[in-house]
Amino acid sequence: MIKYMYYSWSIFFLSLFFFFFFFFYVTLNSYVIFIEYTVYNFNSLHVNYLIYLDSMSLVFISVVMLISSLVIIYSYNYMGIPSYSFYRFFFILLMFIISMILMIISPNLISIMLGWDGLGLVSYCLVIYYTSINSYLSGMITCLTNRIGDFGLLICSCWLISYGSWHFLFYLDFYNFNIFILLVFSSFTKSAQVPFSSWLPMAMSAPTPISSLVHSSTLVTAGVYLLIRFYSNLFFFNSVFIMLSVMTILFSSFCSIYEFDLKSIIALSTLSQLGLMMFSIFMGFPDFSFFHLISHAMFKSLMFLCSGIFIYYMNDNQDIRYMGSVSLMMPFSSSCFNISNICLCGIPFLSGFFSKDLIFESFTFSSYSLFLYIMFYISVGMTCFYSIRLFYYCFINSFNMSCYISFYDYFNLMKISVFVLSIMSIFFGCFMFWVFDFSLFFLYFPFLMKLMTLIFIMIGFFLGYEFCLMNFYLFNIIFYYNFGKMINMSGYLWFFYYYLYFFFYNCSHILLCWGDYYGFVGLKYLIYNLNYFFYLFSKNNLNLYIFIFIFFFFFFF
Repeated sequence: MIKYMYYSWSIFFLSLFFFFFFFFYVTLNSYVIFIEYTVYNFNSLHVNYLIYLDSMSLVFISVVMLISSLVIIYSYNYMGIPSYSFYRFFFILLMFIISMILMIISPNLISIMLGWDGLGLVSYCLVIYYTSINSYLSGMITCLTNRIGDFGLLICSCWLISYGSWHFLFYLDFYNFNIFILLVFSSFTKSAQVPFSSWLPMAMSAPTPISSLVHSSTLVTAGVYLLIRFYSNLFFFNSVFIMLSVMTILFSSFCSIYEFDLKSIIALSTLSQLGLMMFSIFMGFPDFSFFHLISHAMFKSLMFLCSGIFIYYMNDNQDIRYMGSVSLMMPFSSSCFNISNICLCGIPFLSGFFSKDLIFESFTFSSYSLFLYIMFYISVGMTCFYSIRLFYYCFINSFNMSCYISFYDYFNLMKISVFVLSIMSIFFGCFMFWVFDFSLFFLYFPFLMKLMTLIFIMIGFFLGYEFCLMNFYLFNIIFYYNFGKMINMSGYLWFFYYYLYFFFYNCSHILLCWGDYYGFVGLKYLIYNLNYFFYLFSKNNLNLYIFIFIFFFFFFF
């Protein structure tokens, strides 16, 4: 098994350099390579497989190869190579990486479906890897939510037959607007935008190396990459999609402020950055969105791998309230974690700064509404808010673990992966900023507007630290039920029912009996029953989901 692991790691690592230098060659000469391979040929039936290699696909494959090779090295220590379950983990991981690469290099909607469905099905196997009840429930929600989006892609594949080809790159200016609506719907489910956001924090049931790969460069970025590939002028300034993206940023930031699970906080920060990428696409900046996608992949994978080291050495603890003073015992891992954290905040001259600041300044220059401008900059401060909160609980707060647990930093394969990603998180953004020639963009701003991003970063740091010192923490129980459920309808309906119960009860004596039944008391019992229905629905088994799927399938088709 060790032999196979080293073979696959060496293949990924050598492929990284090959694709990266090939990317330079294609970029310098402005080449686009289109490869057509005949799979089956009989009379007039031709089955061809197409590969499309340009600068965008080559650099994205290089990023996926780099992170995948480092995750394989990391998993050697984290998962335990002598265990028999590592065989299953390793081969599922390879299938996951191959599915993502198939999707990246495909210019054909049918071949994209291979990678798209492969990502959804293999991710289900990875989420349920630990075979617990919570893992099964999380895997079911993850798989079914992704399958909802597959319907949009399947309908688009059938619709594109009327255009004569599935090679979408040649027909982007001729497609009907409804095709793009279906594609946006499919991408929203895969990238967990606001109507479909609940599966992303629940996918944290997967092992930490898988979470690092999923949330940096593979599963959740597939929807963003698909929209960048299908980008056309019909995406410009679509107000509905822009507001949904801003809602995703704000809602995920609120949830991460009241979350205590380490991996869930990082997952919600991923959701916030995905909303930023979608926002950039719908504002008309697909190149900036792609630049943020690849720079975000570096520091987000680093953040997950560092959190996996903390979990590994702290007796499988993921609650940040039981951490504290970790930097005293694991200084190297803590330093790498803080590098990724400040990259996420957009501190100047690190990787996250070059991509995020470019999006913010371009948005400011586009003269959109004042309300959206304010909401967008508040989201910057909230990112720093939950980042400094995470830093406080993990490194500044007093140590809260059991006294007999002793852990320390020593050199192993996990530290190699973390060290390489730390170097990339510092220099990758600046390097790609020069390669993509984004320095040619010249924007004039007043001095205050130029410093607006940095001002909100400092405000977010200050408020986050001050709120960590508060004992009651901003009505913690009330806001936890409001923001901590992540579109879980049971939690919201309980919150709604609890606070309106007494109001309904006090108003019911004014009405007659028919008013009790059809008025406040009836509404009270309706909310209670609806709450109970959603609770049973979320806790039910597979039979109910299959029945609903078959019912709606025959109802619509």
